[in-house]
Amino acid sequence: MGLRNKLKARIKRSHLYTFACLRRSGTTHDRPHSLEGPGFSRIVHCNQSHLHEKGPLFYCQNDISTTKYNIGTFLPKALFEQFRRVANIYFLVAACLSASSLSPFSPVSMIAPLAFVVGLSMAKEALEDWRRYRQDVIVNHRKVSVHRDNGTFDFKQWQDIKVGDVVKVDKDEFFPADLLFLSSSYEDGICYVETMNLDGETNLKVKRSLEVTMLLYTDEAFKDFTGSIRCEDPNPSLYTFVGNFEYEREIYPLDPSQILLRDSKLRNTDFIYGVVIFTGHESKVMQNSTRSPSKRSKIEKQMDYIIYLLFSVLLLISLVSSAIFAVRTRFQTTTWWYLRPKESEVQYNPNDPALAGLSHLVTALILYGYLIPISLYVSIEVVKVLQATLINQDLLMYHEETGTPANARTSNLNEELGQVDTILSDKTGTLTCNQMDFLKCSIAGAAYGLTSSEVELAAEKHMASNPGEEDDFFSSPKDKAHVSWENFELETVVTSKGDEVQKTSIKGFSFEDNRLMNCNWLKEPNRDVLLLFFRILAVCHTAIPELNEETGVLTYEAESPDEGAFLVAAREFGFEFSRRTQASVFIREKLSPSEQAVEREYKILNLLDFTSKRKRMTVIVRDEEGSLLLMCKGADSIIFDRLAKNGKTYLEATTKHLNEYGEGGLRTLALAYRKLDEEEYNVWNNEFQKAKMNVGPDRESVLEQLSETMEKELTLVGATAVEDKLQKGVPQCIDKLAQAGLKIWVLTGDKMETAINIGFSCSLLRQGMKQICITTQDSDSIPNFDKEAIKGNILNQIINASQMINLEKDPHAAFALIIDGKTLAYTLEDDMKHHFLGLAVDCASVICCRVSPKQKALVTRLVKEGTGKTTLGIGDGANDVGMIQEADIGIGISGVEGMQVFVLEAYVRFLEIVELKLATSFQAVMASDFSIAQFRFLERLLVVHGHWCYKRIAQMICYFFYKNIAFGLTIFYFEAMTSFSGQSVYDDWYMILFNVVLTSLPVISLGVLEQDVSSEVCLQFPTLYQQGPKNLFFDWHRILGWMGNGLYCSLIIFTLNILIFYDQAFRSDGQTADMAAVGTTMFTCIVWAVNCQIALTMNHFTWIQLVLISGSIAFWYIFLFIYGMLSPYYSKTAYQILLEVLAPAPMYWMTTLLVTFSCNLPYYAHISLQRCTSPLDHHIIQEIKHYRKDIEDQRMWRREKSKARQETKIGFTARVEAKIRQLRGKLHKKQASLPMMSPTK
Repeated sequence: MGLRNKLKARIKRSHLYTFACLRRSGTTHDRPHSLEGPGFSRIVHCNQSHLHEKGPLFYCQNDISTTKYNIGTFLPKALFEQFRRVANIYFLVAACLSASSLSPFSPVSMIAPLAFVVGLSMAKEALEDWRRYRQDVIVNHRKVSVHRDNGTFDFKQWQDIKVGDVVKVDKDEFFPADLLFLSSSYEDGICYVETMNLDGETNLKVKRSLEVTMLLYTDEAFKDFTGSIRCEDPNPSLYTFVGNFEYEREIYPLDPSQILLRDSKLRNTDFIYGVVIFTGHESKVMQNSTRSPSKRSKIEKQMDYIIYLLFSVLLLISLVSSAIFAVRTRFQTTTWWYLRPKESEVQYNPNDPALAGLSHLVTALILYGYLIPISLYVSIEVVKVLQATLINQDLLMYHEETGTPANARTSNLNEELGQVDTILSDKTGTLTCNQMDFLKCSIAGAAYGLTSSEVELAAEKHMASNPGEEDDFFSSPKDKAHVSWENFELETVVTSKGDEVQKTSIKGFSFEDNRLMNCNWLKEPNRDVLLLFFRILAVCHTAIPELNEETGVLTYEAESPDEGAFLVAAREFGFEFSRRTQASVFIREKLSPSEQAVEREYKILNLLDFTSKRKRMTVIVRDEEGSLLLMCKGADSIIFDRLAKNGKTYLEATTKHLNEYGEGGLRTLALAYRKLDEEEYNVWNNEFQKAKMNVGPDRESVLEQLSETMEKELTLVGATAVEDKLQKGVPQCIDKLAQAGLKIWVLTGDKMETAINIGFSCSLLRQGMKQICITTQDSDSIPNFDKEAIKGNILNQIINASQMINLEKDPHAAFALIIDGKTLAYTLEDDMKHHFLGLAVDCASVICCRVSPKQKALVTRLVKEGTGKTTLGIGDGANDVGMIQEADIGIGISGVEGMQVFVLEAYVRFLEIVELKLATSFQAVMASDFSIAQFRFLERLLVVHGHWCYKRIAQMICYFFYKNIAFGLTIFYFEAMTSFSGQSVYDDWYMILFNVVLTSLPVISLGVLEQDVSSEVCLQFPTLYQQGPKNLFFDWHRILGWMGNGLYCSLIIFTLNILIFYDQAFRSDGQTADMAAVGTTMFTCIVWAVNCQIALTMNHFTWIQLVLISGSIAFWYIFLFIYGMLSPYYSKTAYQILLEVLAPAPMYWMTTLLVTFSCNLPYYAHISLQRCTSPLDHHIIQEIKHYRKDIEDQRMWRREKSKARQETKIGFTARVEAKIRQLRGKLHKKQASLPMMSPTK
């Protein structure tokens, strides 16, 4: 009884109302959970962590690691990653064989390039993993106060915390592990937690300790504290927890409201005490994380198949060479007296032709190795690094407010940016900037608020910038005569942004209407209703006021951002919520512009909290006059159903306003009230209090029924419209991405209502779009929790929705799929996930609500593997890391919202650094492949840089294979001509310089600077982006075409040179050409042909490309001149080859010109014919730009831009088009009714 009295006294002394009307008592009458069976083996000894240091109760340490490698695994793992590349395996074998006498080249010439390529790539991997390691060190070295003994607390690093430790966490600190909440600075044992890193939500969650531990609120209280916890084993479920707490010989059941999860943040509470339950990788947030995957682009994977093909060709021609060589060795070597066949080595022994053929196979495999370009990987690495540098230096993706540029954190996936099919995005901090703005309201049937929402502003801007598009929407001149863009039904934009005198911006309040400001509402006809509206805003909430000492202005810590916006609005209207006690709220009301505000007290009698099921919140208050008022706010459909017959006076007008607000992308709530009779309330309250004390299974349903009986016969007051402030440019970005043909999914931890409202705000949803909501039945309503019955119900919903989509005949019909995390858990199981994916792919937009971090990763994996197309994950918090890592491309948001920085003092000792800064959402950036400051930069990153990088890499690789085939096959032809002797027609230095100098720089310039169209045109013609997802420039048709071009060029080069030089003099003195002269001339033709080919391939020339192409050709002659000037000891057969042998011979120059022209003529004819008969999109745009038609014929230019959009059902464009179709339909109906209404003659 003494403990019980102390608890009651502590609650009585509390000056904070806890809003816990439905809180369970936590007494011994609550039945403990049954924890028998597997999955509930964890036992935690509180304040006795030494018991967990060994034996069966040993649990993992609290340090974490997100790196791919460590000191022991780096070398084997990194080498494995490098030799996953097929070409590297081949060159490794070739390098080993080059040490033998059979190699036609020196070992250094084979080993050095391979070591350089592999070493460079491994160094880059090591650097990227070192960054992850440093991030882990920073987190592991944070400090928290831990109980030592005798009631004293000392600081420990996070990594040293053990299961069972009692920790003390102060305000605005992160929880170091998963904790059982024991007590807090609040006397009634509550605390406020921000879980943005877990589920993306910024609104605060209320956590409540058990009443039995509320007295442990001082350090000394833990001197003799002991207890034990038996609970579930580590698992990734963020929203569930089952366990029992044994304390003082009593057992108390635990639920999620007593669990504080790692990486969530203590807010608005001075301190809490907790016991560590799960540490390190066993904590729920780490259970939701995934290992950093090794990502390779689709082009790189496809390149492996090309290498397989070329290796097959290499093996084939090597086998043919070896077979023919073996036959000739057996039958002809004996007649070749100059080879001394009786004294010949193994490879020329006519007595053992099989061994000779085998030895020649090794030689051939090395000699023909130029078919497989090892320099390709080096060149691609260089090109990708330079591409990444251009992305980083793009000023149009630089965020001036935070000084944050775009950052390509890995260069491996540049081209993948141009092949994205589906974007999976977080909501909070990614699409939104965590700010609600009170924009408009409807009171007593009158609309107030003149500021337009971002949706309305962007729609009008879209119409104003595309006036020529009305031709596409109106089918006849008669239609156009009756409807113009000026008649488009959108609200008039009245905003202060262009006014000469700028108003001071107020966070959360963008309302502009002088009729309600500065007490002008007192002049309105329905002032009593207005007064009631403002009081509902100021009283009906669960927020706590905090005084900003610097500004002297009250700020509000609210459980939802909507409530914060309502309170700011109420304050600006003259009704300031000033303070709260456990039983009352106090409002400073200003009822006259000339008088001071008067503080009024409203006693809170009951509070019925907002839940996703109830969709409303109610408070019952007693004002200073003694009147009883029920104030209610909630979803319009819920409130309207509960209106009294005489409470619907403003229903029609309010409904109209709500529809307009919804079309404008605003979040709406309806406000209502009811005057209560004292006797009626007392009867109801007695029943309500009895139901609260009931601990039976029907407790919740009884409370809900009692709430329903009170929340009826309401009188409608009005409605609010707040804007969930999107990040700048988000709607326009989504619209452009949709026009580019990308699908956008939103995966959020927010409630379904919030996610739907954001969907409307950013035009992923719109009026008229059919919403498919897949939900699961409440398990309480299903006997014995039949999982198969739940799955069957969900599957039926999916099948019915799919059939509805298939039977839809309206081509403009759009469907949106909305599903919550609980249902998603079932649909992601193996037997259902493909049904779910099939339905999702058929929908225009998909929104997944209340999803855990692991579910985000699983959905991403399902889309990636199920569709086989490129996915992009974008987010800003730790809860998005799994999604970012699982997607083919991960984008981290690193702007203001994604980089909340604080100083880490604990890291000073570790690296002797004075100060380090760490972002709470830095994990998303660290796990990402690219980081941008805001979502809007994704448009340019994909549509411009992604498009360019894809085409550059694709053309570069195709060209690389072309030039190596053109060069390598000439060696094979010469081998065939010389009885496969193993002799190369080219000097060794020619072959080394071919890939390193003579053709490397032009191809790098192609990969870095090539542009089919400018960046402005990319954004004006978003359909160009689809060339990447459709893989138009790296499909097998194009690859084989380039290989065929290389084969043709090799035949032309070899054949023409041999025909011209074989048996006739090429100099005036009658001298015939030797092998050195023929080989050098042939090599000159190759240098000219491949460099002219790359010039024909390029669409965009700068002085850099011109210098590199012409410089490569010039360098060949300079090298030939210098090399020929060297002593014959070094130059061998190339001594004075240019000055004395080739340059004086006109045939050398004529052959070079003839061969170069013959090699490039078919390609020139092909591209000319293609542009004339079946041009690609960029060909048409290039023609328009070349003839300046975009300037001279604006109408045609607009028409082409209109055509260059993928047909989409989401975004502003789709919303505007749907509105125009609606107007046109009304017009046609009106025209059809005119003859019927005309008088008869």
